[in-house]
Amino acid sequence: MNFFLLIITMLVVLGANDHLFAQKRTTTALRDTVLLEQLMRKQLDKFGSVLANAQKHRVQILYTQIDRDKQNRPSFRSFSYRLDPREYYYPASTTKLPTALLALEKMNRLKLKNKYLPMRIDSTRPDQTPVTGDSSSADGNASVAQYVKKIFLVSDNDAHNRLLEFVTPDTLNKALYAKGFTNVKINRRLGIGATMTQDSYMNPLRIYAEDGKTVLYSQTASSPTMQYKFDVRDLKQGKGVIKRGALVNEPIDFTESNYVSLETLQRILQTVLFPEIMPRTAQFNLTPEDYDLVYSSMAKFPRESRFPRYADTTQYYDRYVKFAMNGNSREPMPSHIRVFNKVGDAYGYVIENAYVVDFKKNIEFFVSAVIYANEDEIFNDEKYEYDTVSFPFLGNLGDMLYKYEAERKRTITPVLTKFAKYQAFPPLSEQKR
Repeated sequence: MNFFLLIITMLVVLGANDHLFAQKRTTTALRDTVLLEQLMRKQLDKFGSVLANAQKHRVQILYTQIDRDKQNRPSFRSFSYRLDPREYYYPASTTKLPTALLALEKMNRLKLKNKYLPMRIDSTRPDQTPVTGDSSSADGNASVAQYVKKIFLVSDNDAHNRLLEFVTPDTLNKALYAKGFTNVKINRRLGIGATMTQDSYMNPLRIYAEDGKTVLYSQTASSPTMQYKFDVRDLKQGKGVIKRGALVNEPIDFTESNYVSLETLQRILQTVLFPEIMPRTAQFNLTPEDYDLVYSSMAKFPRESRFPRYADTTQYYDRYVKFAMNGNSREPMPSHIRVFNKVGDAYGYVIENAYVVDFKKNIEFFVSAVIYANEDEIFNDEKYEYDTVSFPFLGNLGDMLYKYEAERKRTITPVLTKFAKYQAFPPLSEQKR
């Protein structure tokens, strides 16, 4: 009897972890490490400088083709260039993607279906700030949904920080690990220069009913307790860092910073966009309304949003957070091309994590990439070669892959109706939220 119980237990464990083994097979057996370099070497005028200094620029690229079967079910085939989960890069705002998804998931776990319920955040320490409302929302309230929109529309730092306080780092990371996303650590706020000690305290908060008076959920202040250990290289980088306005001649130390591998970023994006083909244990617990909120917020250009409203198109141009298509061009993007993505840029690093779709030509593909441009090797001096190196590289990469996809032979033409509704949005006057 004990023998049979042992066998059954082993089968259950293997079944529960099957998605991990399946992901390993997919990412190793099917990966091609030649194609991307071949394509870039055909355009040395655009890629030659970066290719010649690939290690200096810490370039990593993961390109994934999508093919459909007769039932329109997608399958993925990946191609990489210098992909290495052990080579540390600062992930910047790309960590906002899982934070947003797990905030929605937590609302569902609390059985709070309305993601626009008013949220008010308190403070218990001098370095913390409270939140009593949000003037950019339709009703003047801060809410999980409003923060999710801000994250994807313009990569708002405060929105991420508030959702991190709501989810809490321990819960966030444990949830990601349980889904099989293990090369990740998200425990730091963004854009406020908080110390590790300050980031070790999460604000208390409450969520109210629609009347703004009845408390539906109350969360006390908390402190993360998880310990993280990763086999990662190059946690100390550069030769100097600006601290409190003065140059300190020592490398910056990313040991306590956020971390996520490029492959993990793309897998998270694939999972939220194509949950129907992912193992149940890897999926995010989201409602149809949640998926619609995420997809529409990812796809929209800032000018297409009413709440929040981003009227200044000189600042919030179409490609403001869409680096994979034509880089830092200020020209409007055609509405038949949509980029479902989350970018990041900080400390000289620029990262794109995108699903690109063209509804006219029936093109779809994933591209995730990181590039580092910090010629003087000084951090925090805001002298990074984003405009001359990083944005042109990522734009050229996206354009190159788009053209390659346009010429690539497909046995079956994809039916993109799932995402077609995000090709055009109602006029601002008709948008309620």
